[in-house]
Amino acid sequence: MKKQYTLAELAQYLDAQLIGAPDCLIDGLESLTQAGKGQLSFVANASYAKHLADCSASAVILHPDQQERFSSNKLLVSEPYLSYARVTELFDPRPALEVGCHPKAVVADDCQLGERVRIGANAVISEGVTLGDGVEIGPGCFIGAGTSIGANTYLAANVSVYHGVVIGPNCIIHSNAVIGSDGFGFAPAEGGWQKVHQLGGVRIGAQVEIGAGTAIDRGALDDTVIGDGVKLDNLVHIAHNVQIGKNTAIAANSAIAGSTTLGENCTVAGCVGIAGHVTIVDKVHLSGMSMVTNSVTEPGSYSSGIPLSPSAEWRKNAVRFKQLNALMARVKQLEKDKDRD
Repeated sequence: MKKQYTLAELAQYLDAQLIGAPDCLIDGLESLTQAGKGQLSFVANASYAKHLADCSASAVILHPDQQERFSSNKLLVSEPYLSYARVTELFDPRPALEVGCHPKAVVADDCQLGERVRIGANAVISEGVTLGDGVEIGPGCFIGAGTSIGANTYLAANVSVYHGVVIGPNCIIHSNAVIGSDGFGFAPAEGGWQKVHQLGGVRIGAQVEIGAGTAIDRGALDDTVIGDGVKLDNLVHIAHNVQIGKNTAIAANSAIAGSTTLGENCTVAGCVGIAGHVTIVDKVHLSGMSMVTNSVTEPGSYSSGIPLSPSAEWRKNAVRFKQLNALMARVKQLEKDKDRD
């Protein structure tokens, strides 16, 4: 059934000031340029306000400073993007599984299942697993022995969670994520490598979101720890014994090597590499393509990726980069010669 809400209901939900018809029905969200009757839109960036004059949405979420630019129904809030984010939950079209276990799911006899648990087809729930109230396990998921998953956490199809993992409540884990696989541990031995078996686990806090294809390794001895409110994009790699502070967000294709600590409220842009055994304090932003090889001890924004340039210019600069050592030696010699003069 299609979801519908009156503007009065949405205003109450968002704690917004309603200007217009309280009984106007809203059945979906759309961008300013595409919205039509029955749809709600928003303006979070002032540069998009120019589209308000031609917008056909039934209502728009606006900052009070922009209200005069739209003549129809509006919901006035101090943070339009945050309000838009909140209202998306009401219109989320994701179909939920039926309560209970699918006949083709395999659930061990000693599992503890809370109320309203949903388990999809071909999921495997191993011995000693605990699933809290309202947990949803998508089709094809594997949950290893002794793992605990908190209330209202959702696993999309084909997520693999190894043994001895603890996942908090209200988390979202997307398809093909792997949690608790072995960290990359090998000791050099004559003729090859001796595997270091990973004896720790993974502990994930509350309200964490983990993107598709992301891998979080279990600890070698202590646990790998993901704090409350952490957001991991698709294809992120978290190595063994990494600790990530609460509310930190990491974009796609970034990787953190073993035993590194990343503080609270940090942001890591795409394709960032962080070396092992370093510490990054709270409130650090790492821009895209940065490579972190040493600890970061002060909050702020840090960059190391080389910006794109025309190929001919880049080749010249690459040659000059190789010459820096020789140029430095020449500068030092010139300084010595000057001092002697």
